[in-house]
Amino acid sequence: MADATLTAYNVKTKEKNVPIQDAVISRTVKGGYIAKGHDGKGNKLTSLLGEEKALAAIKAGLAKQDW
Repeated sequence: MADATLTAYNVKTKEKNVPIQDAVISRTVKGGYIAKGHDGKGNKLTSLLGEEKALAAIKAGLAKQDW
């Protein structure tokens, strides 16, 4: 996967494609993947991911694994 950057929608500022900093990827109860982090300004961000993108981000060192 060429583009493994993690982005999310910031609900507070209504910005799209905000990069997630200090991302931690964990598994959901149903088996999906979720990235949690912040935007650098104190706002929390979360984003649901597919398996391919989640594992690529972990392998690239962009996120930590939580399971």
